[in-house]
Amino acid sequence: MSSTFDKSKYDLTDRQIVSVIDDLPLWSAPFGLKLLDAIRYKKYLKVLDVGSGLGFPTIEIAARLGETCSVYGIDPWKEANERAEQKASIWNIPNLTIIEGHAENLPFNNNEFDIVTSNNGINNVQNENLVWSEISRVTKSGGQFVFTVNLPDSMIEFYDILIKVLEKNSLFEEIEDVEEHIYHKRKPLDHFFEMIELNGFKLVRITEDVFNFKYTDGTALLNHFFIKLAFRESWLNLLSVEHRESVFIQLEKELNDYSDAHDCIKLTIPFVCIDSQKK
Repeated sequence: MSSTFDKSKYDLTDRQIVSVIDDLPLWSAPFGLKLLDAIRYKKYLKVLDVGSGLGFPTIEIAARLGETCSVYGIDPWKEANERAEQKASIWNIPNLTIIEGHAENLPFNNNEFDIVTSNNGINNVQNENLVWSEISRVTKSGGQFVFTVNLPDSMIEFYDILIKVLEKNSLFEEIEDVEEHIYHKRKPLDHFFEMIELNGFKLVRITEDVFNFKYTDGTALLNHFFIKLAFRESWLNLLSVEHRESVFIQLEKELNDYSDAHDCIKLTIPFVCIDSQKK
């Protein structure tokens, strides 16, 4: 029997199998689905996913492209890389290589990749200019660079209430810090159009969309596991130690009042998938 069918049936009592079934990141899935649709699928491609993290959509890219293609994922997060490798091993994805490294210093030759992808990753790097330069360097002429990012109005409902609380407490410098925090993590579209042009790419297609995170109230929002994992610490760090507790007590109350008036809290996440081609 062909090796294609060697693992056609999975044992649902196997703890390893069970451990990776429910692993799709809730946050990155909407971005990743747009990215997966934008990839131009062909045989014999060499592909790089920048910021591969726990393996989505990197593993899916490798599986969809098939074994004639070679896919590389790069991320500095050691433990996430190990987890991605475990998933790829269990799912029998032999055409995927995970590398521990930084996007600012890609360990690849010039003009090496037919496709480079990044799923909500290039807006979370230390040196964005250097990352763009490196992606351009390793992408072949005519190669595809497709990436997703969320936009400045992400979670605008939360930030409007946070700024309202800061205004009530005359914390005007902190308001500036919030605005800078938003810009640092979520650049406007014009910024990406400029980066595409400056780094030798041309825009092919842009797809805009939005999804929502809904919560019963502010208490549920602030204690949600993903909010605690990815956002809450950065919000706390916008405040001095002396103001953190009092501001967040007021913030929780304002969020709860908002949810009472609107039946729930809906955080909107506008985002784009940008498809570009190396000149």
